[in-house]
Amino acid sequence: MSPFHIASRVAASLLGGYAFVWGFATLGIAILLLAGMPYDDARTLCFLLAFLVFLACFCWAYVPASLARVWGVLAGGGAAMTTLAWLLLRATN
Repeated sequence: MSPFHIASRVAASLLGGYAFVWGFATLGIAILLLAGMPYDDARTLCFLLAFLVFLACFCWAYVPASLARVWGVLAGGGAAMTTLAWLLLRATN
């Protein structure tokens, strides 16, 4: 493996994992708010779960052979969840 490939994989695990967790947290908070949970409780619950989700994303990023698949799932999934959360909250206002 080249040093560039290793650096790209590490960047994907950290930055892509962060993007995925951001989307997870925003979508989770939006869904819990729509379910009637107070904001502070929803935020706390989603942030606590976010640590576990980030750990899973970080570890998973080293499993697939395709680096493009890692970026697609992590960054693309994070963007999709953030967009969905934004649409959900916008539709309720």
